[in-house]
Amino acid sequence: MTEHSLLAVYVAYSIAAGSPGPSNLAIMNVAMGRGRRHALALGAGVITMSAAWGLIAATGLSALLTRYAQALVILKIAGGVYLLWLGFKAARSALSAQQASSTKAGAAVSYPALYRRGVLMHLGNPKSVLAWLAIMSLGVGPEAATGHVAAAYGGCVMLGLVIFASYALLFSTEPLVRGYARARRYIEGTLAIVFAGAGTRLILSR
Repeated sequence: MTEHSLLAVYVAYSIAAGSPGPSNLAIMNVAMGRGRRHALALGAGVITMSAAWGLIAATGLSALLTRYAQALVILKIAGGVYLLWLGFKAARSALSAQQASSTKAGAAVSYPALYRRGVLMHLGNPKSVLAWLAIMSLGVGPEAATGHVAAAYGGCVMLGLVIFASYALLFSTEPLVRGYARARRYIEGTLAIVFAGAGTRLILSR
C-alpha cells in the first residue's frame, strides 16, 4: 500500500461523506434551526454508525452479512420507513406558518435524541457497507497488512468527524441562521423531498 493509494481512499471518502445527502442536509437543517451543539449531536450519531459500517467492511464481516439477507432486507425497509417519517415531519413543518424560537426549538429535542436520530439514519442503510467496500478497495487489497487497513479506516473515520463537524459549525453561523429564519419553509420542504426520495429508494432497492 503506497501513499498514493492511501490518498485515493481519503479523497474518495471525503467526496462521498461531504456530498449533500440526507445526513448532511439534516445536520445543516438542525444547525440553522436549533444551533451548533444540537447539530454536533446529530453528526456524532451519523459518524458513529458510519464508523460501525466501515468496521464491518474493513474486517471482512460484510461477507458474513450475506448469510442474513432477510434480516438486512428488514433493516433496509425499516430505515426507509424512518426516512419517510422524517420527510413527513419536515413537510409538516414546511406547511406550518409559525416558527418557534430557536431556544424553544432547541429545548424541544434533547442531545441524546438527536444522537439516536443520526444513528438510526445510518443504521437503516446497510448499503453503506458496499460504499465503504468500494472506497477501501481503491487502496486496500485483499492481502493488505492489518496496519494498512487500520490506516485507511482510521483516516476515513477522522475525515468523517471533520466533515460532519464542519457542516454543524458552518451552518450554525449567524448569517446562515438569519437566512434560515427567512427561508425556513423552503428549506424544510426541500428536506422533505430529499428524505422522501431517499426513503423510497431504500425501500424499493434490491
